[in-house]
Amino acid sequence: MVLRLLLLLGGLLRATEPAPRCETGQETLGQCQTVQKAKCLNIALSSCTDVAYTQTMYPNFLDQKSREVIEYSSEYILISVLHNLLQGECNPDLRLLGCSVLAPQCEKDKVIKPCRHVCENLKKNCLPAFDAIDMAWPYFLDCDRFFAGEEEGCFDPLAKLRGEVDIEEDLPSDLPATFIQFKHHSYSQMVSTLKKTASKCSHIATTYSIGRSFDGKDLFVIEFSTKPGHHELLKPEFKYIGNMHGNEVVGKELLIYLAQYLCSEYLLGNPRIQTLINNTRIHLLPSLNPDGYELAAEEGAGYNGWVIGRQTSQNLDLNRNFPDLTSEAYRRAGIRGARLDHIPIPQSYWWGKVAPETKAVMKWLRSIPFVLSASLHGGELVVTYPYDYSRHPMEEKMFSPTPDEKMFKMLAKAYADAHPVISDRSELRCGGNFVKRGGIINGAEWYSFTGGMADFNYLHTNCFEVTVEVGCEKFPLEEELFTIWHENRDALLNYMEMVHQGIKGIVSDKFGNPIKNARISVRGIQHDVTTAADGDYWRLLPPGTYIISAQAAGYSRVMKRVTLPAKMKRAGRVDFVLRPVETWPNKLLRRSMEDMYDPYDPLELFDPHAQHGQPEARGGSPAGREKPWWWSYFSSLDLHKPLWLLKQR
Repeated sequence: MVLRLLLLLGGLLRATEPAPRCETGQETLGQCQTVQKAKCLNIALSSCTDVAYTQTMYPNFLDQKSREVIEYSSEYILISVLHNLLQGECNPDLRLLGCSVLAPQCEKDKVIKPCRHVCENLKKNCLPAFDAIDMAWPYFLDCDRFFAGEEEGCFDPLAKLRGEVDIEEDLPSDLPATFIQFKHHSYSQMVSTLKKTASKCSHIATTYSIGRSFDGKDLFVIEFSTKPGHHELLKPEFKYIGNMHGNEVVGKELLIYLAQYLCSEYLLGNPRIQTLINNTRIHLLPSLNPDGYELAAEEGAGYNGWVIGRQTSQNLDLNRNFPDLTSEAYRRAGIRGARLDHIPIPQSYWWGKVAPETKAVMKWLRSIPFVLSASLHGGELVVTYPYDYSRHPMEEKMFSPTPDEKMFKMLAKAYADAHPVISDRSELRCGGNFVKRGGIINGAEWYSFTGGMADFNYLHTNCFEVTVEVGCEKFPLEEELFTIWHENRDALLNYMEMVHQGIKGIVSDKFGNPIKNARISVRGIQHDVTTAADGDYWRLLPPGTYIISAQAAGYSRVMKRVTLPAKMKRAGRVDFVLRPVETWPNKLLRRSMEDMYDPYDPLELFDPHAQHGQPEARGGSPAGREKPWWWSYFSSLDLHKPLWLLKQR
């Protein structure tokens, strides 16, 4: 009996052994098997079609053996809905990182692992976003388990987002220093050009990102200053923003050309450019809406699309997405002693959909004490200035001036008068409707809208901003760009130089310590500016005689009479020394100065780059407790619900 069992067991073992590999001609005898070598296949996963490679291999790193298995997995569902769960934060980075594991890159029938350092950086940056919705870091994004070091050979799944995939055409090495290539720049070409320009002028230029677009593209800025990356005492901060509407591309190209021009002319010793950069900190943001630009570029130049690409990937118009502070300013205007400046963002604003691009700009405005700005648009040829929202909401075209009407008109004319076409008196040309107005118009008198960036700059910060419509064609042909640049070059420079109009100074105590957030008031103008962290301030003013006062919580007010001559080219220096007082007479003013922004301010918590430390680990078990709100996204999964996303308590 025992012998019979041993014989039976031996037969079963032989039956379970793999058949030997086939020799030539033996495949049909049933006594051998052919080993199937895995091959590269085209990626057919809808959430991974925009990766930087085209082929993958099954099974993947999770041993999922086919496209169908992956599509019904909780891991794939997660990367498909992460942009909604995290409200656009860290996406599409996380989705592309997940795709690199679920559908890894395949070349020459060999799988290549994604780079570990990319995973580690993204995990460090994005853990707070997961923590905010009470979700654990996905197991399949384990940087040690599924990713490789550079020495092992790996690929960067996020290279496409950084503008590192497109290959630029090689240009001759003997080109003159002043050479500018007048063409339309893709996102990657724009980033490359800005970085090359900053490298060429590294002693006066640097690049940085203010945040990410909804699709994950960096919002790149190139800065020019004698001390790049740092605010210098009494040196005013200036910014240009282009491509707010993705299909209005001229502003974007003008700022790319302007960056190259500033760099080359500074190196060549152009006195105007050297004076400008030596005395001003200049920030150029060529494209605020790179996602919309990509859609518009698919249509191609010359088609002058008025709709496609205007909005962001979230279908938001960025110039309607800022807080409506203008309505609050109109409400306050009739209140005696009320200020029409540094108005806080209402809590109701955060109940709506706020684009990450909008948040990035607002955060940028909080971090740098900008004095002057312009946003470059397209579709007309005119310069508009605040307010953009009518005093009476039902009036679509109504003159609605700010307290700084004279200064804003002076700023708008500085650009218009230096532009040869805008200043042309012909009414038959593009922009001819505005000839009798000198090529400028109050924004609300042209057409009224709410949520604009220019009104927000003026009412929430110290910054004055105008809107420049740089041409009637939104997406002109490349052969037109050279002419457009020469029409706008001097106007761009002339407007930047206006940042030195008015007065500047330092507010300090009797010991010389700077006083932050002191208010600088001008009698007769119901709009104050505040001092920066170093106690310095800038107040744009047209020529004239003014009574200027400085005040701060706990200090007495100091007043001075100031006269600004018409031919004055540089800001007048007016310093204030404040003396402490035991009692503060105006409690309302003290409160408004100390609580400059709301006690609960989501913008203060928002980091456009999500650069936070890792949250503390928590102990416990996910079982037996109420599931988080996002659990419903996985309700269709019966046996394979992602328990690994539930945090340990």
